[in-house]
Amino acid sequence: MRTMDVVRAWGCILAGREPSMSVEITRRCPLSCPGCYAYGKNHLGTGGSLKHLREFEGDPLVEGILELVDLHRPLHLSIVGGEPLVRWREIGRLLPELELRGIHTQIVTSAVRPIPLEWKHSQRLNLVVSIDGLQPEHDKRRAPATYDRILEHIRGHAVTVHCTVTRQMTRQEGYLRDFAAFWSDRPEVRKIWMSLYTPQVGEFSKEMIPSYVRSRVINELAQLKDAFAKLELPSGLLEAYRRPPSNPDRCVFARTTQTISADLRTHVTPCQLGGRPDCRQCGCIAAAALEAVNRHRLPIGVRIGTVYRASRALGTGLGILRGIRHELPSKKQIGAPVVVSAQKPVQDAG
Repeated sequence: MRTMDVVRAWGCILAGREPSMSVEITRRCPLSCPGCYAYGKNHLGTGGSLKHLREFEGDPLVEGILELVDLHRPLHLSIVGGEPLVRWREIGRLLPELELRGIHTQIVTSAVRPIPLEWKHSQRLNLVVSIDGLQPEHDKRRAPATYDRILEHIRGHAVTVHCTVTRQMTRQEGYLRDFAAFWSDRPEVRKIWMSLYTPQVGEFSKEMIPSYVRSRVINELAQLKDAFAKLELPSGLLEAYRRPPSNPDRCVFARTTQTISADLRTHVTPCQLGGRPDCRQCGCIAAAALEAVNRHRLPIGVRIGTVYRASRALGTGLGILRGIRHELPSKKQIGAPVVVSAQKPVQDAG
């Protein structure tokens, strides 16, 4: 992170605002990935699943997101889903507006459909393509977003590959090395991120990584990051995987990022994963990266986390004194929602 970005983020915290925002731009997705947190039955807590929400499209969606951005003034906006490319037309209208506002935008996609080539001219855009392992396993889990489609659709772009390691990927020796090697050789790939699967409290699934396997995976990743330059896994991040924040109140990512769902009103809590994530087994790369920063010591010997907590307390106090209210716009303010039936097929993503 550049020094200027750090200073701007600190300014947000001192002003009582979250520097990051994540928006589930749609509840629609042509994929049915095992372990997808967005479609978990308790993703929205008592609100249920993402697929049950109303959502927007066209002008109401573009205007609604810009109103959220202008209200909360984040420095960084993640556009997730569902599958964001279902709303590729609206995103194409949003990107120049977000760039004018000086906002860094990240789009997390399966690359199930072509990514518009004009997006590559956005100076503040990071395209993140989610890939679940090597081609045989990935194509089975994430069809129709197959390797062939991804390779075709990222051509001409510069992307970040993101893989969430699940239990299935740990059973074959050299699997993660082969994955890193394949995507490192692709000219379109700028960097590779590796998360670890984060279960919900009380979950028992095939995707979960047992603690003894998790330790081995982290050790393997520590070796791979020295062998593949595109693999972005600093030592501090890996240490955060070994010792994640114990609960959302201690997680800097959860405390500095607000996630808003497809109706542009519902907050996803306690973090982007929603529901009741098991923080003791957290493998979220965003949470780990910020935790690494949180634990870093400044030259004067003080941890950045100490400065952050003091700044947040001050910002919260000043916000109360100024009467700041972090409320989302009403439906009346952002227009009437477009209701999309859960049974309606996804046509835009083909």
